[in-house]
Amino acid sequence: MKFDLKEDLKRFIVITFAAILMAVNIKTFVRTGDLFPGGATGITLLITRSADMFFHVKLPYTVVNILLNAIPVYIGFRYIGKKFTLYSCWVILLNGFIVDIIPGYVITQDILLITIFGGMINGLVISICLLMNATTGGTDFISIFLSERKGFDAFNIILGANAVVLVVAGLLFGWDRALYSIIFQYVTTMVIHTLYRKYQQITLFIVTDHPDEICDLISDISHHGATTWKAQGYYNHTDRTLVYSIVSSAEANKVVKAIKEIDKSAFINLIKTQQLLGRFYRRREE
Repeated sequence: MKFDLKEDLKRFIVITFAAILMAVNIKTFVRTGDLFPGGATGITLLITRSADMFFHVKLPYTVVNILLNAIPVYIGFRYIGKKFTLYSCWVILLNGFIVDIIPGYVITQDILLITIFGGMINGLVISICLLMNATTGGTDFISIFLSERKGFDAFNIILGANAVVLVVAGLLFGWDRALYSIIFQYVTTMVIHTLYRKYQQITLFIVTDHPDEICDLISDISHHGATTWKAQGYYNHTDRTLVYSIVSSAEANKVVKAIKEIDKSAFINLIKTQQLLGRFYRRREE
């Protein structure tokens, strides 16, 4: 586990900001709207609210959240990356500590505004952490684990699993808050899909006169291979080559820009890949 002072300091500062922003979001939008964000955070809020309402016991948010993250953290250390998991633990601890000490603040009472903007901030926080090679904990570990092992974007699966939490919340605290929480989680997921695209893949079809150079640059940039076919242009009846490859969505723009530098006349078709079976290179988290 290697450390780079400049990069790791930047990483630490950014995820610290994200943890603080997440805590503020919980104590403003989430608590004001009585929403359940899903994942470990949602289960933590469900447990603490249930204990307070039904047993008149105020459980510390931090303690419950740490206990719920125990198994996901193990998955992170074992299968994802040690440094990745250490930074994630810092986010979990700092977020829980701040939630316990800062007072709640009401920005607006409009439940729809709370749901939309709270979901946007939640998605922004999760995306910042993921872009910095960390996570907010809980089901994010499981999502990354499934994405790496199964080769598809697993955040939608987690969204479906969160429905169980919302059903329990609806039974205990009323269906209106559970239904608004679905909107909150949907907005969160859409923001993540927009900002964080590592586990989304793009299929490239490239018609070019420089297939060898393009295959080499795809390998250099993304560490992915490519397949070529001999083809003939119908309009000019000239021999061309079709290059086929799949890269991560986050690398696609960089690959396309490099291709255009080699062959300005290259014809490039980008298609979103729904699911990928077979070997696909993924950089292991640190």
